[in-house]
Amino acid sequence: MRFAVVALLAGLCALAGSHPQQQITDKQFLERQRDILRLFRYVNQPTYYKDQVEIAQSYDISEHYNDYSNPQVAKHYYQIYQYGLLPRGQVFSIFYQEQLQQAIALYRLFYYAKDYQTFYNTAVWARQHVNEGVYLYSLSVAIVHRPDTYGIVLPPIYEVYPYYFYNNEVIQQAYRYKQQYYGQQRQQNQDEHSGFNGYTINANYSGYYLNLNPEQSLSYFTEDVGLNSFYYYYNIYYPYWLGGQEFNYQNDRRGELFYYIYQQLLARYYLERLSNGFGEIEYFNYEVPFQTGYYPSLQYSNGLPFPTRPNYANLYEYFYNYGQRYGNNRYAYSYTRVQDYERRIRDAIDRGYVYSPDGQRVNLNSQEGLNVLGNLIESNPDSPNTQYYGALQVYARHLLGYSYQPLNKYQIVPSALEQYETSLRDPAFYQFYKRVVLYFQQYQSNLPAYTPEDLTFQGVQVTNVEFDRLVTYFDYFYSDLSNAVYVTPEEYDSDRVQVRARQYRLNHKAFTYKIYVKSNEEQQASVRIYIGPEYDEYGRYINISQNRQNFVQFDHFRYSLKSGENVIERNSRQNYFYQNDRTSYRELYQRVLGALNGNGQFSVEANEAYFGFPRRFLLPKGTYGGYDYQFYVIVSPYVPYQGQQQVDTSKYYYPRVGSGAQYIDNYPLGYPFNRPIYYEQVYNNIPNAYVYNAKIYHRDVEDINASNSVRE
Repeated sequence: MRFAVVALLAGLCALAGSHPQQQITDKQFLERQRDILRLFRYVNQPTYYKDQVEIAQSYDISEHYNDYSNPQVAKHYYQIYQYGLLPRGQVFSIFYQEQLQQAIALYRLFYYAKDYQTFYNTAVWARQHVNEGVYLYSLSVAIVHRPDTYGIVLPPIYEVYPYYFYNNEVIQQAYRYKQQYYGQQRQQNQDEHSGFNGYTINANYSGYYLNLNPEQSLSYFTEDVGLNSFYYYYNIYYPYWLGGQEFNYQNDRRGELFYYIYQQLLARYYLERLSNGFGEIEYFNYEVPFQTGYYPSLQYSNGLPFPTRPNYANLYEYFYNYGQRYGNNRYAYSYTRVQDYERRIRDAIDRGYVYSPDGQRVNLNSQEGLNVLGNLIESNPDSPNTQYYGALQVYARHLLGYSYQPLNKYQIVPSALEQYETSLRDPAFYQFYKRVVLYFQQYQSNLPAYTPEDLTFQGVQVTNVEFDRLVTYFDYFYSDLSNAVYVTPEEYDSDRVQVRARQYRLNHKAFTYKIYVKSNEEQQASVRIYIGPEYDEYGRYINISQNRQNFVQFDHFRYSLKSGENVIERNSRQNYFYQNDRTSYRELYQRVLGALNGNGQFSVEANEAYFGFPRRFLLPKGTYGGYDYQFYVIVSPYVPYQGQQQVDTSKYYYPRVGSGAQYIDNYPLGYPFNRPIYYEQVYNNIPNAYVYNAKIYHRDVEDINASNSVRE
């Protein structure tokens, strides 16, 4: 019996160097993958698997304290469980302190299980007895951090919890199908090619019914299931509340990574805005009415609608809207707190140091300064002072999300900004994080600019760059919605309820590109490619010195240059920062069963056991006549990453959290755009860099298919 993993080693940036495909024979791993997939099925209902029901009924945490490496963790959880926790059926959000503490306690219970069997028994018990939102979140974080579950592929979150990814009319249609048509053969929904024999629902974006402001024309981007799941998984691998020392987050430059993720999200959003006639992301002032309203078109699994925010919302009225209770109602004071925290962050950047709790100064003007600032703004446990500089993100999400005061700590209705799965849907997300990113760039503006000598790679010249014609289009994407409906035990066992969503998503034609490089000797090089705007929304040229924050990492890899002419050829599937569409839950499960039964191999891309930006969004949409963008290519000397830890590649075939394995080299993230640029000629005239101007065209998928058939 063979278990094959296609190890397309990938991660946030990429692994250092190329890595061959690996095949691993491991029946135990397959069994664990099967068992864990079953834990994610119909999470809003109790499990009906007989073996899981028996474990859930018989397992008692209080009788197994010694089966946890930290027995106090198990004792603490059992104690608070006896006190009473968030009931099943209630909405969960980690941006509410009481619920976050419950999620952390459950995560620690999972993580400190001494062996896999104890972990699995605990997970099955929690599957039946713990709030489904708390369970789903804590279990996911534990799986990606426990050594004995590394490599386990999590099913797509948009299939596990469709409520957060598809509008309420889609969920309602799924309910209606289940009630009215389940069990009937509906010929128009049969798909002979995929073997699907259920009901297909056409899913629209939120602007289909309501268009409160022009921003909603970008909903195909902001509401994309791949983009939102990328953001969700990033926060699963790097939870802001998880201590870095225990998991060696310092090897991953956690604070710097925090900045880079948001800078790249904003830059990519800006490129998409240009393709739709929009300009810069708006900058808002807390004292001025917030212009951009938001109607999520989503509902929670218990039927409660997501809160809405009207156009021109007065943020200073939030205290009155939220409620005027004293006590520990900390979120009612979000308006004051976000401004206090932002002022303290600005002061720290201007002074060049931050204060620790005991009054000591922590220098920001050091090599680790950006990483320290990132930890401070994220307010993670590695921050020099979480109390004084505060949880800016948490209070800003409450304030801008415009959710109302809950009746008590267990009956909350969080806004879209207060769920990772839905945050990117709200235009306020980008406007708030623009403020955050500007603080980092305020810090970077104090750094010295790179000189031509800093940037030049002696003896290396990029002589030319070529790209195929760049074309985007929308095509259909299918996603399983079965977990959105409720089934009987018989339907649970038979797995006959099949309902899926069909939605248009942005994509692009496959393309190749070539980089022509001259080198005076054999040497190792790091190659970076960025895509950025050339003109603003009015057609005015943007100088790179004013534009560096809008460049998106397009590709990054290590390359062995030979002496003389080099032709580096790459294609659109080799960009390791990007990830293909995740394998559906149903297909994953069938592959596992097939491999266990000797009827095939279980193969997945390695980055499915990590996280990556959706490959569909490698290019912005462009326009029919072609929109002008530019690619910046720079070849630099290869410098090995200093924080990398040795990883057993026979066990870990993808970047392990805390190993630093996802970094190719030791340059800062975003190099060379991580420092101020005063003269664009410095970047354009160095011999080892090249600027390539390209148009990106947008076409209907029918036109592309027709042109392909003509060529054939």
